[in-house]
Amino acid sequence: MGIIMKTYTYTEKKDTRSGFGAGLAELGRTNPNVVALCADLIGSLKMDEFIKENPERFFQIGIAEANMIGIAAGLTIGGKIPFTGTFANFSTGRVYDQIRQSVAYSGKNVKICASHAGLTLGEDGATHQILEDIGLMKMLPGMVVINPCDYNQTKAATIAIADYDGPVYLRFGRPSVPIFTPADQKFEIGKAIKFTEGTDVTIVATGHLVWEALEASKALHEAGISAEVINIHTIKPLDDKAILESVAKTGCIVTAEEHNHLGGLGESVARVLAQHRPTPQEFVATNDTFGESGTPAQLMDKYGLNSDAIQNAVKKVMKRK
Repeated sequence: MGIIMKTYTYTEKKDTRSGFGAGLAELGRTNPNVVALCADLIGSLKMDEFIKENPERFFQIGIAEANMIGIAAGLTIGGKIPFTGTFANFSTGRVYDQIRQSVAYSGKNVKICASHAGLTLGEDGATHQILEDIGLMKMLPGMVVINPCDYNQTKAATIAIADYDGPVYLRFGRPSVPIFTPADQKFEIGKAIKFTEGTDVTIVATGHLVWEALEASKALHEAGISAEVINIHTIKPLDDKAILESVAKTGCIVTAEEHNHLGGLGESVARVLAQHRPTPQEFVATNDTFGESGTPAQLMDKYGLNSDAIQNAVKKVMKRK
């Protein structure tokens, strides 16, 4: 296990996309090779501060996402570290061919930064709510896939990926969520973070579902169930060791993610278990469906992506031990 955190209270909520903006601005001050590209969504991606301080290192591409990826790939040849920014749907599904051919196949040092991921995009509806992007990106050879849980972790991840040589998909969101990880954290790609120790069940969660998992663990504790909660911020490369060590102790596992259960974190975990330690598993994720319009809270409740759903999955999987 890379890191263990024993506290997880919060006093403030903030959107994870603002963590990206803060991290990008800091990189602008410390790494002269970092450049930014955007597909006409500067405000949504919180790129304003970087642009204000580094106007010569910003490229507004307009609503031409495929062109943005191609330009980013080209910039790497001159030693630049391009960070591309648009909504997750447009960062992946719309430009998959360009990412596959110009970035992943070529091993280009492009950072694909994707906001407004999952159902919590909210009222914009199903055409904008991508729930298959993790699957699309993790299947590309050599692509790192990161899905941080709060503002602080998103900022730390944004800064950390600039030092990684290779393509990265960084996924974050629109709604304000609790800030519960340290501001001074060191982000380690591929290293899971354990929040609580437990003996009855392992809960591994990613992104917005990490806080819901922690809330579930508190309710489960009151019911006499000891849950171990692990934040899988890096879906690829996956921290196999952390998962296997935990299930060796608990004997069952629940995976939780704001993504389709097909192709996401849950399936990556299931592969590890099938290969090394077959273990009862339950999935908290969307069930092969598109989303719809609604507030983030309404959608998370309707599609079963919350603390209650995690608690129910825990009780179900524990009966299968």
